[in-house]
Amino acid sequence: MVLHLQSNLTLSQGVRLMFYALTPSESTFREMGEVQDYVQQATPYFVGLMIIELVITWFHKSQTVFRMNDALTSISAGIVSRLPELLGRGIELTGYIYIWENFRLSVLPWDSPWTWWLAFLGVDFAYYWLHRMSHEVNILWAAHQVHHSSEDYNLSTALRQSVLQKYLSWVFNLPMALFIPPSVFAVHLQFNLLFQFWIHTEIIGNLGPLELILNTPSHHRVHHGRNKYCIDKNYAGTLIIWDRIFGTFEPENEKVIYGLTHPINAFEPFWVQSHHLLYIWKTFWATPGISNKLSVIFKGPGWEPGKPRLGCLEDIPTISGKEIPHNPQIPAWLQFYVVLHFIFILGLYMHIFANKSALSEITILGGIGYIMLTLTSIGLMMENRSSVDVLETIRCFVFLFLGLGCFTGPFTLVTEGPSDPPFTSGNQDTEPFQGRTMKISCH
Repeated sequence: MVLHLQSNLTLSQGVRLMFYALTPSESTFREMGEVQDYVQQATPYFVGLMIIELVITWFHKSQTVFRMNDALTSISAGIVSRLPELLGRGIELTGYIYIWENFRLSVLPWDSPWTWWLAFLGVDFAYYWLHRMSHEVNILWAAHQVHHSSEDYNLSTALRQSVLQKYLSWVFNLPMALFIPPSVFAVHLQFNLLFQFWIHTEIIGNLGPLELILNTPSHHRVHHGRNKYCIDKNYAGTLIIWDRIFGTFEPENEKVIYGLTHPINAFEPFWVQSHHLLYIWKTFWATPGISNKLSVIFKGPGWEPGKPRLGCLEDIPTISGKEIPHNPQIPAWLQFYVVLHFIFILGLYMHIFANKSALSEITILGGIGYIMLTLTSIGLMMENRSSVDVLETIRCFVFLFLGLGCFTGPFTLVTEGPSDPPFTSGNQDTEPFQGRTMKISCH
């Protein structure tokens, strides 16, 4: 299942897209095949807003808001989180459509503004509980902790997403499938995610009356803090009213220190994504008793035998306000090398997504493999690991052999055979690459 990739957005619509400000008439579709892939289309606006944040911070504080290693790790996590979508439809939409087609109780009109607004509230309400459970249930936290692992708080942090979370959390949206059409749901699922991009910044202060209703940068800074007063607070996606109603709201007061309560001190993407799963695995086998073992999985990340479900706040390390983020130093030439190859891989990622309906399965799988190889090597270089030498040598040989560094240049991946429409379902969707062959054209 693939959303429509071709951009039909004007500049005004693209900007308003980032703030949940498109009207129902601009974002209502009858069929799933008509729904645009807003998240992919938002890429230039991600970049544009990050540049604006960088410039403003530079002029106001005479310093850059981004640390290279942390920002590249965040963007890498965002890339990794979307790679499975190249191989087929996502489980969020698959599960939703299955419930809609087989168990729906009522059919609300797809073109009614009331349906649009109900979906807005439904998706945001479901997100609140998904988000809250992702902090209160250890196995869900194993996925969500990726987003909290950055020790910085800027727009790049918003892109630090988990590849696993959608596979663990999709059930929270299923009740809406009993009456809200999938095409309406798919729009708001994306809008809710995109709204949360701009609130990951320190350059915006208090927004006055909007703080009462909306999730704002101030509210979300608290959510990302590891100060004791910040723990398990402000789960909102778009509307902060859910936190106010359910008792999880906390205003920003003292300086917020960001990141996990026990920092991972790593930039390698596999470790960033999976380290807490490994922790759960080890703790599960080290904990006696089947009841306690199940509690390791389904109670809070801070739970231990004899403690409350969510653990004890007193066990969280006290914040002094002088914490120094993990920032290993590497030579300037290596920084340049890392950034250069990261730009290449970002271009490859965008190229594959833009042309995935025309690429063969082997091309896409090869692209995914090379992207992961490169991001892993870059992460290890930013950690200044000596063990990266062999891996980077192998990667460079692959780079030169396949010409992936100049995929729009002398080597162009071309496919022959039928291409898919923007959205497919049924057998076409589960076998998205059938009937295509690949050739490499050199020119």
